[in-house]
Amino acid sequence: MSDASAKLKLHNAMWPGLVGKGPTAEEPAIDLDTMLRLTAAAEVNGQKFDGVDLFLYDPHVNIDISDDDLKRLAEKISGHGFVVGSVVAPIWFDGSALGDQAKRDGFVGAVRKACRIASKLKELGVRPYGVVRIDSAEHGERLAAEGEICWGGMHSWTDMLNLLQQVGMPDTVGFQADLAHTYLYLLGYNAPQHALLKPGYSESDFWYAYQMMTEALRPWTIDFHVAQNDGTVHGSGSHDKTGRHCPADDPNGKLDVVQCSLYWLKDAAQRGIRHICWDGCMFPNATLMQPATWNNILSLMIKVRDGVAAVTPPPRVYPTARMGSV
Repeated sequence: MSDASAKLKLHNAMWPGLVGKGPTAEEPAIDLDTMLRLTAAAEVNGQKFDGVDLFLYDPHVNIDISDDDLKRLAEKISGHGFVVGSVVAPIWFDGSALGDQAKRDGFVGAVRKACRIASKLKELGVRPYGVVRIDSAEHGERLAAEGEICWGGMHSWTDMLNLLQQVGMPDTVGFQADLAHTYLYLLGYNAPQHALLKPGYSESDFWYAYQMMTEALRPWTIDFHVAQNDGTVHGSGSHDKTGRHCPADDPNGKLDVVQCSLYWLKDAAQRGIRHICWDGCMFPNATLMQPATWNNILSLMIKVRDGVAAVTPPPRVYPTARMGSV
């Protein structure tokens, strides 16, 4: 593996403090200062997180934040020794790519504002890499569509691949792979006709299907989330059901996280990926407030980073003779 891949930076997502939280949910949001403090406190054998990825939404970061407040935000983040990587545009609240003209304008407006924030954070020297998550670009930013099965019209890996191919702008619009969400692509949870696995699949069937999916989407993948999934869906508050994010050490986790990551991160540096981010949405606040939670996450992230650096790309896998899973 190349030296560039060996230097993948380790980031923690700030949005687990927001997604599925708030006035309409069972638990309140966790403020950005607390999320930064919990992240900064994590340490495994001298290794700490290198940075954070942000959700540009109240109460963390207002999408209409002023330049002065952005400067203060950059100083706060750098004060913890962090940089910012990818940022998430809040396109789900006042906009919709599938709505009427007002909704579509709101969608594009949220992306444009997110790109402005991302660009300003670069100017302030606190954001050396990363993408803006979701559709169209401004300010020279790269945008990544996330592979969640709950997003409108993007219920399968083939839906996502077709969209990316039709847009046909690989230098600008790409894919953000999340291990928890893309696992449900394999099962065809919201698109049975596109399932690559059926109940009772064998280990070799799993790796064959995983290889098929990642070989199709990896060339488009410009952002990557490490995560675990127990094969179920979960939703909280206004957030629709999507792939459940399990704790890093969950005994019910279905994925060999390190091995699965290798399929996505092959040639990562050539696609501009310089960091990987943990994503663990909709965990109880009591779990998020435990220091052990973040140390376990950081430990797994280190294994992924070191695995990418030390291991050659996974070998090709072929299906079992019965092929009952395809």
